[in-house]
Amino acid sequence: MAAVLVVDDADSIRLLCRINLELDGHLVFEAATLEAARQVLSREPVEVVLLDVQVGAADGRELLTEIRERHPTIRTAMLTGTADSAAVQAAGPEAAITKPFELDDLKRIVNELAAVGPRQPRLSHS
Repeated sequence: MAAVLVVDDADSIRLLCRINLELDGHLVFEAATLEAARQVLSREPVEVVLLDVQVGAADGRELLTEIRERHPTIRTAMLTGTADSAAVQAAGPEAAITKPFELDDLKRIVNELAAVGPRQPRLSHS
């Protein structure tokens, strides 16, 4: 299936995602901070990132911007505890998942992102 990175400061969310995604055949990495996520991204062949909007005191959208710049082929979904998914979608992920989420929805979204394959990097016009 796919290599998935779950970035959330809540241990329970990371565990819930990891167990259920591993049952679907995915290889799952976890990160509780943006710095830990950066380390995983620098050494593992991640294909999909599930990224909380608020990771501790840090803004997950900051990492989303970095992923777009440094790892443009990675697919992303943002986890959000707010009902304002329009603001989350404006940040640019392929999907938004509102907490609390249904496990079937989580698995469906990750499977869809993995099935689509890597994002096509944007070509710069110089």
